[in-house]
This record gives sequence, C-alpha cells and structure tokens, in this order.
Amino acid sequence: MTVPDSAPSNLTAANLPASDLLSQLNPNQAQAADHYTGPALVIAGAGSGKTRTLIYRIAHLIQHYGADPGEILAVTFTNKAAAEMRERAKHLVKGADKLWMSTFHSAGVRILRAYGEHIGLRRGFVIYDDDDQMDILKEIMGAVPGIGPDTNPRVLRGILDRAKSNLQVPADLERWPEPYISGLPRETAAEVYRRYEARKKGQNAIDFGDLITETVRLFKEVPGVLDRVQDRACFIHVDEYQDTNKAQYELTRLLASRDRNLLVVGDPDQSIYKFRGADIQNILDFQKDYADAKVYMLEHNYRSSAKVLGIANRLIENNSERLEKTLLAVKDDGHPVVFHRATDHRAEGDFVAEWVTRLHGQGQKLTDMAILYRTNAQSRVIEESLRRVQIPAKIVGGVGFYDRREIRDILAYARLAINPDDDVALRRIIGRPRRGIGDTALEKLMEWARLNQTSILTACANCVEQGILDRGAQKPKEFADLMAAMSDAADNYLPGPFFRFVIENSGYLDLLRQEGQEGQVRLENLEELVSAAEEWSQTNDGTIGDFLDDAALLSSVDDMRAKKENRDVPEEAVTLMTLHNAKGLEFPTVFIVGTEEGLLPSKNALLEASGIEEERRLFYVGITRAMDRLFLTAAQNRMQFGKTNAAEDSRFLEEIEGGFDTIDPYGQVIEYRAKTWKEYRPTVPSRPSAPTFVHPSAVKNTSSMTAEMAYRGGEKVTHPKFGAGQVLAVAGMGERQEVTVHFPSVGTKKLLVKFANLSLA
Repeated sequence: MTVPDSAPSNLTAANLPASDLLSQLNPNQAQAADHYTGPALVIAGAGSGKTRTLIYRIAHLIQHYGADPGEILAVTFTNKAAAEMRERAKHLVKGADKLWMSTFHSAGVRILRAYGEHIGLRRGFVIYDDDDQMDILKEIMGAVPGIGPDTNPRVLRGILDRAKSNLQVPADLERWPEPYISGLPRETAAEVYRRYEARKKGQNAIDFGDLITETVRLFKEVPGVLDRVQDRACFIHVDEYQDTNKAQYELTRLLASRDRNLLVVGDPDQSIYKFRGADIQNILDFQKDYADAKVYMLEHNYRSSAKVLGIANRLIENNSERLEKTLLAVKDDGHPVVFHRATDHRAEGDFVAEWVTRLHGQGQKLTDMAILYRTNAQSRVIEESLRRVQIPAKIVGGVGFYDRREIRDILAYARLAINPDDDVALRRIIGRPRRGIGDTALEKLMEWARLNQTSILTACANCVEQGILDRGAQKPKEFADLMAAMSDAADNYLPGPFFRFVIENSGYLDLLRQEGQEGQVRLENLEELVSAAEEWSQTNDGTIGDFLDDAALLSSVDDMRAKKENRDVPEEAVTLMTLHNAKGLEFPTVFIVGTEEGLLPSKNALLEASGIEEERRLFYVGITRAMDRLFLTAAQNRMQFGKTNAAEDSRFLEEIEGGFDTIDPYGQVIEYRAKTWKEYRPTVPSRPSAPTFVHPSAVKNTSSMTAEMAYRGGEKVTHPKFGAGQVLAVAGMGERQEVTVHFPSVGTKKLLVKFANLSLA
C-alpha cells in the first residue's frame, strides 16, 4: 500500500530561485502554483500531483511574492495528510515551522483554546470523544419522554452529528419537514439535542463536531476575533474541497471573507463521502461563490497506465454533476484491463486468489496488490479463497469477518444455545439488544449462580420463582425463554436457517435497523454469515457446534500467526479494503470485485437521483487506484442471506465496454457481451417471474422507448421540449414507471415514462 507522490521529480531545495522552483512542475501545475492573490479553484484529477502543487505554491508565495510563512494556512482532512504536508514543506520552505498546516478540527481547537472564552468556554475545557458522548446520551435517554429502553444511543449520536455538520441547532430539528428523524419524533430528537448541549456546557466540555460549529459561532458573534485570526490566515489553502460539509464550508467562507486569498484543491469526480455529510455542491458552485475565481486544471496523471485511465475517463463522463476534465496518461498503455465473470461468488474469490498467486510467483510483492469491494461483507469469501492458497491478507479499515462485533454477537447466541453453561457468551449478549437487565441485576444473577453452583442462564430461568431480583425479574425469565427457543432451533435446524432464526428473533435485526448507515453495514455482514453457514452445510454434514468450531479456527489462525511472529499483521500480505477506504492510496495491481447491479451500484443508491452518480464516482476512485494492472470481476450467481440469486453485470461495465478484455478462468481472452437480467433468469430455480427488462442496446433502431420498455438508468435520451438528457434514476414499472432525467438546458426533471415521449439519443 502506498500513499502517492505523483511527481515528475524530487523536491527542490529551499534556496532555489523562484523560476527554478516552478520548473520542477509541469506547465499546468506551475500555473496553479504561480497564483498570487484572489480566489482560485484547482481541479486536480486522480494522480495529478495535487499535494505537490499545493506545497510548491506555498513555497512560491514565500520565495517569489515575499509572503510571511506566519500568514499562510493550509487545511486538510486527516492528521496523516497534514503531517505529510508539513514534512514536504520542511524540505522546500525556509521558515516552514511557522506555517499553519492542520486539519479542520485541529484548527478549531487552536482557535477555541485562544478565544473560546468569548462564547462561554472556560479555560481548560475538555473535548469529549465518542465514548464520552455515548455515556451522556445514555444518561439523557432515560429522562426524555418518547425514548424507549431499546433505542440505540448510536442513533441519537448520528442525529446530533448530522445536525452539527449542517450547522443546525435544536430549534431546527423541531422544524424538521418530516415528523420523524431516524425513527424518532422530531420533538424528541430536538429535546435530546437541547439536553445534551446543556449537559456539556455544565461540564465545560465540547465534542468533536463542536470544534467546527463553535468556531463558526465565535466568528459570527465576535467579529474582532475573526479579524485577528484572519491576520494569521492571509493566504488560505483547502485540500480535498469536494469533501467539505456545510460547517466546514462556512468556516472557510468566513476565514476568506476579508482578504479573499482562498485557493481550494479538489476533484468533484472523487466526491464519495455524502454519507458523512460531504456536499459536492461546495466545489461545483465555487465559481458562483467567487465569480472572479481563477480555475486551473491538473489533468496529467502520473500514477496509472493509459489503459486504466482510458476506462476511468469513459466511465466518469457519464456523470452530469462534474466539472469537465479528462485525465491524460504520462505512462504508456501498460497491461490490458481485465474483466472476468465467474459462475458464482466462490469462483470469483478463487479467480482472484489464483491471479494473486500467479503474479506473486512472477515476482510481484503481495503488498503491491489490493482487493477492493463495495461492502465489508464481501471480504468473507475473498478471505477464505486466499486462505486456501496460503496467501496472507490484511484488512484495512476493518477486521476479519469472524472478528466483527455483530458476527461475534450472533455466534455468542449460538454458543449459548448449544451450551447453556457458557457464561462468557451470556455476558456478551444479555444486553445486545437491551432487555431491561442492568449491571446491578446481572451481578445479583451471577451471585445466585455462584452460590448455587450453576449457570447464569439457570439463574435467569429461576429468577421469578426464587425471587432473585427485587423487581424486574420477568426480564431475565423472558431472556431464558428466548434462549430455550434458540436451543430447540439448534437441535432442529441446519446452520443457515438456524442463524436466520437467531438474527430475526433475538432483536438484533431491529437493533441494527436503528443504527442508520452503520447498522446497514453490520446487517450486510449478518446476511453474509447466513450465506457462510449455508455454504458450509453444502460441503459438511455437521451440527451447529461443528460450524462454530470451524468459525473459531478461521478467526484465530491469523491471530496465532501474528502472535507467534510478534506483530499485528504479516509484513507481506495482500490488502483488502472497501472502495471508500482506498481513496488516497495507490497499488501496482488492483482487483475490484462484485461489479454487479445491487453491489456496485449498491441497491440503496437506486433510491435517489444522485445515488447512481456517487456510486459511479466510487467506482472511478477504485479504478484510479491501479498503477499497472487492473482486474474487474463479477459473479453470475451470488448467495445473499443464505439464498443464491442470479446477478446482473453492473451498468458501469456497459459504460466502459471496449476498454477491457474479458478472460476465462484460464486467462484466455473471450468476447465480452453485457448480459441482461433476462438472460440470467433461467439459472434461478422456482422464483416468481421478474418484470420484463429490455436493455437500450436491444432497441437501438427504435425511435422511442414505449411504456412497456423499462429503463434502468444511464441511458442518453431526447425530450421534445427539454432536448438531450441522461436518465439518472428509475422508479416503478409499466405504466407507473418514473424516470429522473438530467437535462443540461433545464436541470433535473422527474417524468412519467408513459407520457414523456422520450427517445434514445
């Protein structure tokens, strides 16, 4: 895994003349680095050397224009990126220690420590972390009407985090356009927010989100403080501007409001963090915010081969929410981009493992290879395929499949179901989800079990009859009854149906549904657990206990290796990570697995017009991580939640068709032809018939799409009044089918296909 330094030459010594300094850059980079005053937008494509350009611009301001290092601010998103900028600046800039280079949040801390007393923060205020936030919210929950004992505090924290990223106060939640926010009545959410803020204020504390919002409030309420900070930030640089949320946007706007020397660097095509609050319009509207802004394009890519960039350009040009640019390859064509359609998800994993083994045998380091996927749940099959050929893997931004919290929780339910004496498993799950059995009650149950030399579950079962608890004894009895039902299920069900029974009856499913985006990821992992159990049953004639034994071995083998060698992960290992986590990295060889409808793009993205575009950007980010080799894979059939379903090639593959070779499992090139859902259907036994789907390629000679022909999104169309456009999203079917179409002439429109009179462009 490498953090790219996409640069044509080494860093220049700090004493070089300004003309020689800029000569180290390509012409486009040099133009951006030579920008002096006023607003500027640098559109920096993937691998185009944006960090290098930014650092050289800072050096040029000092050496050529005479700027004081103490007047320069550079802001980015991660501590790692900020540290990298500081390290590069040391080699290039005299007085680099005076530069203000930090994350948004670090800048907020610095400002609030100096001036926070103006808005009521006392000296020595503390900054609460995630655990501190959760503790406060748990206390508040019991005092706010309308919140049940089963409400997950993570839901509340998510509501507060989103509100703060959008600069919203409790009154804004009370005016929410919908009656509910993440399942809570808006009045209840607002009351939690109000009490949470009061509790923090009483304890002279702020949280992570406050570092931005309170700084914005300080600047607005005390203009004199803003003026003093602007003296320290005459020249402002913001990296990854496409990832800013509303609060960060407002903070940047205020800082630049006096001198207007704001240079932002970013790429709308790599905006993939909407779920974290990032707003792509911040960068798309920069020229509206600053009408006199200069725009510089960095399009020369020093990372990827020409063939990789060819399909990246072909893909991203289908988006409408972007600023036009084309990546230009500095490297030669390189290896062909490869696509492989496997028979199923297991064959897909084996194909990837085979190619990893083959390339490693040819001398490529395992650390130079990365396997990227849309969801964490996809890692399970890949991990197992690699393990079978003894290829070590490390998971970035996550843990091994069987070590994930939700997997361990459900496995603990299973352990307790087959072994009622497993007190360790019981203590893990008795509060997941909450059942009204608090710590004090659990201590009394444990004490009774110890005195009677029996299990805690037995204590739960006898809680009412034995009067173990003063009150609330029915709750442990209900838990014991639940575990009795699970024990019966373990005796009568195969592993797959058993785990489905546990997930649905334990309350865990409802728990995850409350957790928003994070809960959805965990739910996908549980669906994959059911699939793993179903697959295990297909090749093993064993019990639930046998499956648990195998799962325990799978989860511990890497830990044993790491402990034996006294390190966390193997030094030489293939990297596994989600596409989101891959942003900012590069690898000589990249595999992107699961390029199927419902995975990439994800099924959730189909619910709104902008969803497909963000998924396309995510795929684009994955493609542009590859330096030399790129493999794309899809499965013809994929097991999900224990059921094998036919899968359809991602629409994105059709958009880049012609830019890659299709190969069979033996490496032989075959003709690629996009397969439609209709062609896959015969492989699925005894399922209800699906709506008829006609792909646009099948009706190229037809002047218009009739109501009976279903759109899927991505088609180029023409409207009699609005002209040329592109279908962004589709809802409904038949006579009720509705499409969302972006028309450059009038913007985005929702149209009923039956009456729209659209024709294919």
